[in-house]
Amino acid sequence: MKKIRAGVIGAGYLGQFHAEKYAGLPNVELVGIVEKDRARGELIARKLNTEAFADPSRILGTVDAVSIVVPTMLHHEIAKQFLDAGVHVLLEKPMTVTLEQADELVSLASRKKVVLQVGHIERFNPAITSLQPLLRSPGYLQAERSAPFTVRCTDVNVVLDLMIHDLDIVTSLAGSTPRKVSAAGFSVITREIDAVMARIVFANGCVADVSASRISDEKKRSLKIFDGDSLYTADYQTQKAFVSRRGAGDVPEFVTTEIATERRDTLLEEIKAFIGCVEQMSRPAVSGIEGRNALALARLITHSIENSITDFVPFTEREELSQHVSTDG
Repeated sequence: MKKIRAGVIGAGYLGQFHAEKYAGLPNVELVGIVEKDRARGELIARKLNTEAFADPSRILGTVDAVSIVVPTMLHHEIAKQFLDAGVHVLLEKPMTVTLEQADELVSLASRKKVVLQVGHIERFNPAITSLQPLLRSPGYLQAERSAPFTVRCTDVNVVLDLMIHDLDIVTSLAGSTPRKVSAAGFSVITREIDAVMARIVFANGCVADVSASRISDEKKRSLKIFDGDSLYTADYQTQKAFVSRRGAGDVPEFVTTEIATERRDTLLEEIKAFIGCVEQMSRPAVSGIEGRNALALARLITHSIENSITDFVPFTEREELSQHVSTDG
């Protein structure tokens, strides 16, 4: 089978890992990495036996697929360049700065008949993939994501940095579109929102409470799903999942059972899924549509906080989200 020629644009902290995963896949040839820091780019390129370039245009025409792992403000410009050239794109989250940019990329990928996947990596976490087939009709979800403060990723607020992972997950598990949002958040260290709590009401009645903080004393990544008579719990860090139900005895008791999971490299799983979609020309689990929908929800939450709107805000009342959440495939 012909190898997929891949490239990585942006060889920073996360981009380096993308490059390493591609280099280790037998059905992929890592053609090159693009990094503006020439010394860093050349160092990583030597390590992975590939070439380093300073300008993304230098690998156009030599790649079938790329990961774009650069600051969010550059996502639209670079992704548009490669999609327009017929190159398949794995674009890190958040997808773009604006919804208009996201819509343009979704439309362009459709016209060019190329794969556009957005890097919502938690979709590939065994804690989620193991329990998802067991769900029937979730009624309430609680997601918590916190981390100690670091300078990295402070170019966006905590909604777009951390919470957007859980916005994508709860929307997927709810199996419905968001209808109303209530949120509160605060800036403590940076000029952007550092801590946030949001409640999302979906069209089917499911409710999700989602919190995120990048100024916490500890790192935490957890999800609880209340589904009928069952409580499912996912720990993203340990990649473990549990189900709890009432016991069979006359005296009420809560019996918890661990769900079988196999620990995996979630970034590797994400990239393998991307390459698989490229090879089969199939739709990604997290396509541009899902990436755009998570961005729309994150922007509404941000807008509500920045304008001190803590009551429920219908999606339909926000002019900037006048197109609502897309449901087109």
